[in-house]
Amino acid sequence: MGKEKDMEKEKDMGKEKDMEKEKDMGKEKDMEKEKDMGKEKDMEKEKLRMAPILLFAYNRPEHLRRCVESLLANSLSAKSDLFIFSDAPKTEADKDGVSEVRAFIRRIVGFHKVNIVERDENWGLARSIIDGVTTVVDKYGKVIVVEDDLVLAPFFLQFMNDALDVYEDEPMVGHIQACDFTQDPSLPDTFLIKWTGSWGWATWKRAWQHFNPDGAQLLQQLEERQLTRTFDFNGKYGFTRMLRRQIEGKNNSWAIRWNASLFLKDILSLNVGRSLVSNQGFDGSGTNCGGGGLYASNLHLLPLLVTRISPIEENMAARKAFERYYARTNSFWAKARRRIARTLKGDFKR
Repeated sequence: MGKEKDMEKEKDMGKEKDMEKEKDMGKEKDMEKEKDMGKEKDMEKEKLRMAPILLFAYNRPEHLRRCVESLLANSLSAKSDLFIFSDAPKTEADKDGVSEVRAFIRRIVGFHKVNIVERDENWGLARSIIDGVTTVVDKYGKVIVVEDDLVLAPFFLQFMNDALDVYEDEPMVGHIQACDFTQDPSLPDTFLIKWTGSWGWATWKRAWQHFNPDGAQLLQQLEERQLTRTFDFNGKYGFTRMLRRQIEGKNNSWAIRWNASLFLKDILSLNVGRSLVSNQGFDGSGTNCGGGGLYASNLHLLPLLVTRISPIEENMAARKAFERYYARTNSFWAKARRRIARTLKGDFKR
């Protein structure tokens, strides 16, 4: 009987040990599940943190291919949603180019998700950008915007997302511009300025709500407040003239209206002194850009650190650098030399 009792005890102890093991294994499995769920949540948070990329394309498949390849060279592309807006052909001559573009964009992979909007009629760049930015920024709260003729540096997306995070809650900063064409060595890596570039930019919903599409209203405010000379970088570049021409229907620039909208609100742009964008559209292929190498930039291939600038105010030395650039490139003789060079090159042949 003593042996039987001992055997029963051993059995009971064995069962208890097995039960303890099962409990421990269950706890380990639960912990593993929690870890996996935590990782999934972190990945979802990271995806949510990445601003969607808006890419506007028309009829230049080779430019578009280079743009997309440069975006894919950014490690954050795999975590970013891409929205492609493909405009319809304006003329018969544009049909083949548009068809090639649409065939290409339907094959794009490598992003978290690719969303394609193919217009049924020709909207033009201004209408397409205003509608595209408004639609997506209203849903996501922030956007990164590129056009098909831009080539982006490998750390472009990192910089843009970092800048969108750092200045997210700063109402006096409404725009981020990642292209520098001044090539002025005096400019710091990042600076604040009352001017919005349109080649590789980003914004938030809170800032885009200030966009006023009515050029006449914007011009009236600039004139009433006697701000046209300041808006024109102390008279060195005709941004006011560009706005007047938009009102007259001689251009359809959304960018000049966005520039004026934030300028009148005293809202600043975070700009770079090391360019993460190169505009390849000055080859006669685009509808809104001429040639002459006027806005050439050298791509900065290293990470560009974003640190919060304090105090939040315009960098007047940077503004002077832009004044010098426009004085050098926008003078009568500078324009004449470019015109002669482009004529010799054949840019104006029909």
